[in-house]
Amino acid sequence: MAITTQYVVTHKGVEKLVTTDKKEADQYDKMLDAADNLADYIQAKGIKLDDSTVEELTIMLSKNKDKISKIFKGATAESVLEDESAEVVKLQANG
Repeated sequence: MAITTQYVVTHKGVEKLVTTDKKEADQYDKMLDAADNLADYIQAKGIKLDDSTVEELTIMLSKNKDKISKIFKGATAESVLEDESAEVVKLQANG
C-alpha cells in the first residue's frame, strides 16, 4: 500500500486545488491571497463590480502578474499576447 501526501488549497470555503506538490500549493495559495488583496483595493477605490466578476478579474491579474508588469513597463498588450501565443505553440510542439 502506498501513502500519498496531498495538499489542498481552499479559498472562501471552496476547494480550489489538490496537488501532491507542496511548492505548487504554496504558490497557488499566494496567488489567491494576492487576488484577495487586489479585490479589496479595487473595492476600496469605489469601483462597483459583482463578486464573481471581481474574483475572476483579480485571479486573472494575479496569475498573469509577470506579463501585466511588462505592460506597466511600456509593452503593448498586443506584444504580451503575441508572446503568450508563441509560448503556447512552443509548449504544444514540445508536448
